Order: sequence, then structure tokens, then C-alpha cells
Amino acid sequence: MRTADDQWDITSSVGATALAVAAGRALETRRADRLVDDPYAQRFVDAAGTLSAVPRDPGDAADPWVVQAGYQGVRSRFFDEALTGAGTTQVVLLAAGLDARALRLPWPAGTTVFEIDQQKVLDFKDGVVAEAGITPTARRVTVPVDLRHDWPAALTAAGFAPDRPTAWLAEGLLPYLPADAEQLLFERVHALSVPGSRIAVEHFGDQVERIADDPSFREAAQEMLHTTDVRELFFAEPRAESCDDWLRRHGWTVTARPVREVAAGYGRPLHDTVTDTLGSATLLWADRP
Repeated sequence: MRTADDQWDITSSVGATALAVAAGRALETRRADRLVDDPYAQRFVDAAGTLSAVPRDPGDAADPWVVQAGYQGVRSRFFDEALTGAGTTQVVLLAAGLDARALRLPWPAGTTVFEIDQQKVLDFKDGVVAEAGITPTARRVTVPVDLRHDWPAALTAAGFAPDRPTAWLAEGLLPYLPADAEQLLFERVHALSVPGSRIAVEHFGDQVERIADDPSFREAAQEMLHTTDVRELFFAEPRAESCDDWLRRHGWTVTARPVREVAAGYGRPLHDTVTDTLGSATLLWADRP
């Protein structure tokens, strides 16, 4: 059960979801028609050594790992385009997990990518990057802090410049935050964003509880994450306002689409089981004029 100040590493609690997402990106990368090319995802999975059941072949469309990988491919491609199209050289990955964008995307010269996450998650990631001798495609700065704590102070201390336009990413994050922490997150991002900034978000609105209660989603999550109940990882609390409405109300220009429409636009429709649970999730980016 989640608590207000719980901690984790890459193989436990919320950290295990980051590892599962990396496994999905590794599978997606092996597809001939891949939407994202992440050559580092499999390195993270291999280093953790806990996901031996993940198939190497993405050809079994009914395998829960392959189903999950299809969703991750669509989501990752959308956010790759949102971030690289932002026109900024300062990027902040909120709850970065095993996101390899600082290692694999073609960033403009002088770009800094800040990665915020818990200490143990970043320590694992740094170890894999160092051992593999990977050269980032941007200046990569890790910021070990919990997003429920004073992360703006830690981010600024790490060299973040509040007077520069910033591209922010909240991918696979909001269901794992209490409702009040989600509200505070957007207030802080807004306060740190000058005109020309962009934020990209995956959000589920009031659907978090429905998704967590869906039997097929819970069964797949249990198989992949070895957790007794995925509902223990979510803060399935009512949200007073959807993040897209909040952003519009605060002057941001929002571009938002349901995941199922994004997938269809890429020519990669989601598996039926994913459409039924996650297909109504919204992928968006919002620009601050």
C-alpha cells in the first residue's frame, strides 16, 4: 500500500513500473515498424535481472508484454516529438525513471536534460550508463529528489535556469501522485515556466480508479510486475480538475488527443485490451505563450 513518503528502488513498488516500461520500449525497438528506437532499454532490463519472462520476440500480439509495448511505443513517439519540437535547450523529465531521451534523441547543441527521480532509481540508471560507456546526446543532469518534496529548490540548485524556456515531461506519472501533489506539481511547473515553455503530459482524468479496477489490466500488471494488486501503486483519488483544463485556465495553449487516436494516426492501432483500459487516456502538450 502506498504511503505519503514511501521510497523504492528499480525493482520494487513504483520503481518496478519504470523497469516494465523499459522492457516495453526494448520490445518496441525490435519491431521492424518500430515507432521508437531505444537501444538502451534492454541494457536496463538486463542489469536489473528480474524480468526473465519478458519475450525477446515482439511477434506474439496477444502476449501481455507485447500488448504493453505497443502502448509504450505510441506514447514514447508522441512525447519524443513533443519534446524535440519544443524549440528549447532546457528539458526537465519529471519522474524520469529509465527514460533514455538524454541518450538517444538528437538534441540541439547546448541542450541540458534534467532528470528528476528518487535517489535509488537514478543510482541504478547512472551505474548502467557508466558501465556501458554511453555518451549522452545532451548534457545530462540528475536531480535526486522526490516529487512530493521541494523539487524546485533541488532542480534550481542543480543548475536549472528559471529565466529560460523549458520543455517539461510528465509521462507515466500522475496516477502515482496523490491528488494534492498533482495539483502542486502543475503549480510549480507553471511558476518555473517563462513564455516559450512547453509541458507534455499523459493523463487519465477521472479514469484512474476505473483502470485500476479493470480485471484484465490488474491481471496483466500482476503478471508483469509481480505485485499482488496494481491498485496498491495508484493514488486513485478524485481529481478536482483535469490537468488540461487547469493548463488552459492558466493561459497555456493545449494540444490534446486520446491515445487511441494518436495510435491510429501512427498506423499502429492499440490492442483491444489496451483500448478498453488505456485508450481513453489523453496525451497532450501545452505551450505557454
